[in-house]
Amino acid sequence: MLTIAILTKNEQANLPGCLAAIPERYPIVIVDSGSTDDTVAIANSRGCRVYINPWPGFAEQRNFAIRQCDISTPWILFVDADEIYPQSFYDWFESGTTDTDSIDVLMVPSILYLRGKRLNHAPGYPIYHPRLVRRETASFVRNHTGHGEAVINTCRIGYSAIPYEHYFYHGEIIEWMHKHVDKAAQEVQLKPTTGAVMTTRGRLSVLLGRSWIRIIARFLYHFVFRGGFLDGVAGLEFALMFTWYEATIYLQAKAGIQAR
Repeated sequence: MLTIAILTKNEQANLPGCLAAIPERYPIVIVDSGSTDDTVAIANSRGCRVYINPWPGFAEQRNFAIRQCDISTPWILFVDADEIYPQSFYDWFESGTTDTDSIDVLMVPSILYLRGKRLNHAPGYPIYHPRLVRRETASFVRNHTGHGEAVINTCRIGYSAIPYEHYFYHGEIIEWMHKHVDKAAQEVQLKPTTGAVMTTRGRLSVLLGRSWIRIIARFLYHFVFRGGFLDGVAGLEFALMFTWYEATIYLQAKAGIQAR
């Protein structure tokens, strides 16, 4: 009834823990976008079906998994390699007490971990992502940032109360910054995608536009207003990382205006 789909590229450090948390009764599909480490070998050793597809973006890669990876189960759960779903989520899905007949997409909240420390405040919860999707009716499009994904607005949406754990950062700051410079370049022009479901955060981000005020506001939001200081040093690190990201977007946007 359920297939797990994981998008990967050079995830040998994260993939073993991710796979270990998935009950063995579920088939697993790996969509790899060109790993040069042992990611594919790890997937094969677990018995996953592996498909290779050059990276087209989150939305397009998820659609590739839905449409071109021979998945026949009614439901697909998208799990990133640095994410772990608790057993309670699978128990909930299988319990028969949930009305999945009335939805096409389940938005699942995440809990973020920085260097292995759970962040209870700084990220600003709840943070929802479209993760459990009905294979026959769900489809993804790029969201307002240009690099993330959203589901089409014809989907019936439900919300889960059970969060997954997202181990998004282990201390690889240079790698993280390189990746987010590229993301920032795509996020310079915020533009809602026609026909996409937008979150409240997404609508607010588009409304605020691109101003230097966002840099200060980003730090205050994470560290002060959402209580990131209660997470200690990890909360400060998180706030500084995403304040830097906001500044990177602003500087790229300013450079683009000056170039014109």
